[in-house]
Amino acid sequence: MSRAGYIVGLLLLGFVRLLTGAQARWLGCPPKAEQRIYFANHQSHADLVMIWSALPGELRQSVRPIAAKDYWTKSWLKQWITSQVFNAVYVQRAREEGSDQDPLAPLIEALSAGDSIILFPEGTRGHAPLPQPFKAGLYNLAKQFPNVVLVPAWIHNIQRVMPKGEVVPVPVLCSVTFGAPVALQDGEDRAAFLERAREAVIALKDQ
Repeated sequence: MSRAGYIVGLLLLGFVRLLTGAQARWLGCPPKAEQRIYFANHQSHADLVMIWSALPGELRQSVRPIAAKDYWTKSWLKQWITSQVFNAVYVQRAREEGSDQDPLAPLIEALSAGDSIILFPEGTRGHAPLPQPFKAGLYNLAKQFPNVVLVPAWIHNIQRVMPKGEVVPVPVLCSVTFGAPVALQDGEDRAAFLERAREAVIALKDQ
């Protein structure tokens, strides 16, 4: 991270914590410097900022949020913040025409390098009270990286900070609850694992 990125990161962290509280609740596991995939519900473009802000400083250096390339590179400011402050992993939400690249390739590269990542398995933002069905990416990564710890998380209230159609954020107390790790079981099929992972996230909603 550049010096400018570090300074902007501190300012952004202070702003987010002032606006939302950015409280972290570690109910199922402690914050720990081990390689992890944090996977959470997804209701706002601010989700990656919220969960990044809730992490302890020593973890933020090695935890990289997944960011939709088409949205987060739309302006130079969004791209600069996500690349220089968050060190985000950009992904294509839809495979580009004529491209044969695996959409998971950037995530695989980050995990292979020893980074932890923040993943939103729904793929796109949902507006229902509960998460949409999880897509196959989490299962494929769990299968390919069996030693990476999978930690579910529930992000509370972030969708109320920036209501649809508004341009000025509203101060609302938000938090992130981290649950007990889940693991892909021997012989467990994709559908069963993804539903179990989704239920692990939902179980944190009212805790």
